[in-house]
Amino acid sequence: MKTSIISPERVLFEGEVSSIVAPGFDGEVGILARHAPMVTLLGTGVLRLEAAQGGARRFNVSGGFLQVADDVVRVVTESATPAT
Repeated sequence: MKTSIISPERVLFEGEVSSIVAPGFDGEVGILARHAPMVTLLGTGVLRLEAAQGGARRFNVSGGFLQVADDVVRVVTESATPAT
């Protein structure tokens, strides 16, 4: 899935991932390839990406939304930093 993580300061990530787990407003949301179209509000927590070629990325996010459409995921967040 093509994925973008965007904060007000910059684009934190753009690339292909195999799965995403995001902190939704009312619980975690898991996204895999060919997911149905959706939009959800984000809460505060860790956004986890599994890269298509292997490896994982993690970001601390707070607020914003996640959109899935046509195997493209956009995460627009009020605040995001790489997690350690």
